[in-house]
Amino acid sequence: MPLSSAEITQNLQTRFGHDILLSETGHNYLPTFTCNRQIIADLLGYLKQHPVLQFNFLTDLCGVHYPQNEPDREFCVVYHLHSWINNIRIKLKVFCAKTDCKVPSATAVFPAANWMERETFDFFGIEFEGHPNLKRILNVDEMDFFPMRKEYPLEEQTRTDKNDKMFGRHNS
Repeated sequence: MPLSSAEITQNLQTRFGHDILLSETGHNYLPTFTCNRQIIADLLGYLKQHPVLQFNFLTDLCGVHYPQNEPDREFCVVYHLHSWINNIRIKLKVFCAKTDCKVPSATAVFPAANWMERETFDFFGIEFEGHPNLKRILNVDEMDFFPMRKEYPLEEQTRTDKNDKMFGRHNS
């Protein structure tokens, strides 16, 4: 019998209690759990080692910037896990503030998280505590900003060499 979202939710809430802040079925019926960032490494280890759940593959780890969110939830790290045994995927989310943009590293549980965490640090500035080599991976070391943060205009505001009508933008 296939593993259900309700069984996963019950299992996680029994083990982690109030540290699981939100449980929902997201896009494409993907079970999604929001948790306290302090427990993410323990949660990932639990999901990987559990004899029934067996979420043994970290598909992806990425950052998201939500500048419209309240200050303590401005940045998000999203983890996608896959249980090959049960043929089910889940998504985990942790949030942090711009002033305290730190999340425990997942590299001890999933070594493949190494490059994903470096990329997330490189583009969003989210620091992964305990990461073995947290430094820029795609951008130059001299960069003093994080390009995927929504803090910058999409294009140069002083440009005069383009016609907005050619790009589908019509100023009335």
